Amino acid sequence: QVQLVESGGGLVQAGGSLRLSCAASGTSASITLMRWYRQAPGKQRELVAGISSGGSTNYADSVKGRFTISRGNAKNTMYLQMNGLKPEDTAVYHCNAYWRYADYWGQGTQVTVSS
Repeated sequence: QVQLVESGGGLVQAGGSLRLSCAASGTSASITLMRWYRQAPGKQRELVAGISSGGSTNYADSVKGRFTISRGNAKNTMYLQMNGLKPEDTAVYHCNAYWRYADYWGQGTQVTVSS
């Protein structure tokens, strides 16, 4: 079983930056794929960015050039550096881990961008 804990959310003005962190526990192996999703009120959950254990990354078109996903030196940690934040980035951001054919989710962290 993998447990995920996110941190780093908060309230920021448009144009500002935040850095989200996700720490996974429950396995000593390198998790295959880690991703950030977000869900705004009244909207479906959407993929923001993903990173494989080998370092390959992918991004939603809406965040390309503004957000950067990375994995930390500590095994199974992940970050999302968010720059140039916009009000439409307001959502609960969830960490996701795909490992041994199962998906695991964190509780989420709120990001609010004021205009």
